Amino acid sequence: MEKSKRLFIKSKRSFRRRLPPIQSGDRIDFKNMGLISRFISEQGKILSRRVNRLTLKQQRLITIAIKQARILSSLPFLNNEKQFEKSESTTRTTTLRKKKYRN
Repeated sequence: MEKSKRLFIKSKRSFRRRLPPIQSGDRIDFKNMGLISRFISEQGKILSRRVNRLTLKQQRLITIAIKQARILSSLPFLNNEKQFEKSESTTRTTTLRKKKYRN
C-alpha cells in the first residue's frame, strides 16, 4: 500500500523563477541596440518567443524595432562574415584565371 500511495504524491521541487528579459523601465525602440541585439541569433535571425521568454506584445514590439533598425541600416539583414570570406577567395581565383588567359 505504501508504494501505491507514493505514485499519487506530487513531488514538491523548488524552482528558481527566471527574471524577465525586458525590465519594466526598458524602452523597446530601434535606437536601443543593446536591447535589440539580445534577441537576434548569430546568423542575424529574430529569435522565437519561446526562446526569448517574452510576452506576445513584447515580441511584436521587438520584431518591429529590429525591422526598423534593419531598414535604417543600423542592423544588418544577415550576418554573412563566413560567406564574405569565401567570396573574396573566389574573386581572387577568377582574376588569376583571367590573367592567365590574356597571355
